[in-house]
Amino acid sequence: MAVHLEEIAFVTDGIELAGHLRRPEGARRRPALAVTGPFTGVKEQVAGAYAQRLAEAGFVTLAFDHRGFGASGGRRGHEDTQGKLADLRAAVSKLAAHPAVDPARIGLLGVCLGGGYAVRAAAQDPRVRAVAGIAGGYNSPEFSDGYRAALQTFVERYDEYIPAVADNGAEAAMGGDEPWAYYGTARSAAATWENRVTRGSLHSLMTFDALGAAPLLARTPLLVVHGKVDAYCSPDLAARLHEGATGPKRIEWLDCDLHIDLYDNEPYVARATQAATEFFTEHLA
Repeated sequence: MAVHLEEIAFVTDGIELAGHLRRPEGARRRPALAVTGPFTGVKEQVAGAYAQRLAEAGFVTLAFDHRGFGASGGRRGHEDTQGKLADLRAAVSKLAAHPAVDPARIGLLGVCLGGGYAVRAAAQDPRVRAVAGIAGGYNSPEFSDGYRAALQTFVERYDEYIPAVADNGAEAAMGGDEPWAYYGTARSAAATWENRVTRGSLHSLMTFDALGAAPLLARTPLLVVHGKVDAYCSPDLAARLHEGATGPKRIEWLDCDLHIDLYDNEPYVARATQAATEFFTEHLA
């Protein structure tokens, strides 16, 4: 299906956010999805790739840069959990007002950390009629190792910047070879992506409770797509999220070897997209 891409801007909390709205050709109003991606990610990376595929499947999609990242305004490289939830509310409002969108059929899709944000946002916004997480980071302070000790460092050095990723075992917010294999290479090439975040961003992530949103979804349908092996976003927490949801729900396990397989590797992205397409087609019909 042919897709038209439009660069758009919308404002929340006085901060301008930059987005890519993808609209399938045709005059009728369509179901729509706001798409949010990984920690530090920008709309030209993972979120945009999924948004393109889902637009080709018939959905209006909006992938955008959260405050502080990419082409959006806000404090550079700072993860603001409550701010990102406000960004998602504003994205839903932007979609609901668009003439190509049926405002009664709006869903959220989140990949990696975006999965946790999507679930929490859906639990707080009754306009969201269905939510899906792919390789989702369903953070919970209850299950954070070394929680109190880590918070001490993050608070004391809150405003310092550190690399988002680094090679050869150097310190980074996303440590290890796997994040570097994506963000440190041409795989993630995007002109507006920056390899830095505040230490305060890690405080925000460690204190953010996405898992606790599961029962608050009430009857909102939930899809969880997750790799059976994932060193960065816990499969156990994905299972707990699914178990705790009280409405219509589905979980699909993929035989991935790496978390980033669900960023840009086949056949995993195709399978995740197919699962999301079937889920949103059913629940946004």
